[in-house]
Amino acid sequence: MKFSLWTDYGALNSTPVFDAFARGAQSLGHDVVWNDPVSDVDVIWSVLWNGRMAKNKNIWQRNMAQSKPTLVLEVGGIKRGTTWKVGINGINRDAYWGDHSNCDNSRAKSLGLKVKPWRSDGNNILLCGQHDKSEQWINMPRMSQWVMKIIDSIRLHTDRPILFRPHPRCPLPDIEHEFKNVKRQTPVKTQGSYDDFDIDYSNVWATISYSSNPGIHSILEGVPAFVSPSSLAYEVANDIDFLQDIENPLRPDRTQWLNEYAWTEFTLDEIKLGLPIKHLTSKYF
Repeated sequence: MKFSLWTDYGALNSTPVFDAFARGAQSLGHDVVWNDPVSDVDVIWSVLWNGRMAKNKNIWQRNMAQSKPTLVLEVGGIKRGTTWKVGINGINRDAYWGDHSNCDNSRAKSLGLKVKPWRSDGNNILLCGQHDKSEQWINMPRMSQWVMKIIDSIRLHTDRPILFRPHPRCPLPDIEHEFKNVKRQTPVKTQGSYDDFDIDYSNVWATISYSSNPGIHSILEGVPAFVSPSSLAYEVANDIDFLQDIENPLRPDRTQWLNEYAWTEFTLDEIKLGLPIKHLTSKYF
């Protein structure tokens, strides 16, 4: 296989991940080129078509039209800054992450990945926005319209306080002032990190997140979540179209889901050994 690594369009923190992937691919006998359209597989950073990554959209669209696989590297959510997403044709549940039919809990244990017991306390509804320039948001309304529609839907079924948490780079200033009993939870960057932000589930009854990491983290924290079918949390969450269940959310068993989620991210050392490529071999390589 010939992999083309599109480092020219990577985020500032992508360099060590691209380098690790190149080493891993070469150790398995694959060819690696950089920023070259002639390849079997294009490797891009993220599906956020903004800033340095904007030109990745042309690669993505061309490959979708030609049924050519696009391998996507991205910041991870299991141990942000330590584990990195490696998937085919996306970064969430729409992507291919490998065959998980026989996976056990060994990888989750090795990563220290656990779920807290389901909670049935908390008072607030945490509503999380996303970056609307991402492929995750394709064919969706403007973020402001979506947020207002979700708030209106919540109010049909509960009068619980709502905390609106915008994406750090899609803040929607003052939108909460359009509604009663809606407050803003402003993301605060973790000191010393590249792009990690705090999030507080301590008094949250349920989380609403279309497809981004807060829905997954909510499930890990034992807080029920309402998500779309594109979310990696979907199998153990509530469908976002059924907010009528907001006062009685599902709290399913998360054992197998956790085992499978553990195989969506890898450390740099694992990437250098080609582990994610081996894991994806069954379908592509």
